[in-house]
Amino acid sequence: MNAMCPLLFVITFVQLVFTAPANKEDQFHVHYLDVDSLGAELDYEYEDEPQDIKQVQLKEVTTSKHDDTDTNHEVEVSRFIRSPTMEPESDNSPADMPTCLLCVCLTGSVYCDETETEEIPILPKETSYLYARFNYIKKVTVKDFADFPTLRTIDLSGNEITEIEDKAFAQLPLLEHLTLSENKLIRLPALPPKLVTLNAQYNRIKSNGIKRNAFKNLARLQYLYLGYNQLDKVPANLPQSIRILHLQHNNISSITDSTFCKPMDASYIRNQLAEIRLEENPINLAEYPNSYICLHRLPIGRPYFGRIH
Repeated sequence: MNAMCPLLFVITFVQLVFTAPANKEDQFHVHYLDVDSLGAELDYEYEDEPQDIKQVQLKEVTTSKHDDTDTNHEVEVSRFIRSPTMEPESDNSPADMPTCLLCVCLTGSVYCDETETEEIPILPKETSYLYARFNYIKKVTVKDFADFPTLRTIDLSGNEITEIEDKAFAQLPLLEHLTLSENKLIRLPALPPKLVTLNAQYNRIKSNGIKRNAFKNLARLQYLYLGYNQLDKVPANLPQSIRILHLQHNNISSITDSTFCKPMDASYIRNQLAEIRLEENPINLAEYPNSYICLHRLPIGRPYFGRIH
């Protein structure tokens, strides 16, 4: 009997161990995730090597168009977007890069106003409109505008230009609008054949600084502004295309019957010439009645009515 007690104790202990409930820490559940049901986009590949990063190329984005109030033409504003992953540009930059750093370059237009430059900047070859106003430019050379067949407008007003080489503009076949006002010119250079507007007001131009046939062959010239200079006579051989002629504030003291009209042709009428300004000149317009018979409108100026009794 005494030998059976230890055996019964061992059997009872083993039963209690196998029938005891498991601890909470030992309980766990295994869930199987059906990856195929989530779609092919959840397939992942794990590699030790880094993945290649594709670089975004430089892209030109054209934004809206806006009107250029100086030239009455539309300008497309283009901006360039660069990805941060792109490599820096090489040192072989285009020749026109200095201009676009100094000036504002839009599509075909270069704006260099108030940049304190002392010479004509290097221009992109496709430049059609140049505005370099209110700077310190003193001279314009032939080299400044060599090989620019697309130039249509040049505005150099408000500089300190004293000299323009004679053929600086003559080599520009499409130039239509040339503004040289508020400079220190004493003479005009040769002018391009398709010029429509010439503004050279507020200079020091004298009559001997304008060649006799300077305007004769400019068949498209319509607007000629030469006020506030030192002219002592009306420029000769004005083309028939002239519409507006401003000569106010000069030293013009006389005109002739052939200045605007053709005295030998009584039927001749100058239809295009609509405005002539001669105020603030030492001329008595009433002394030259035959000088206006071909005009639709009399010149603007100081008339002389004789002594009032």
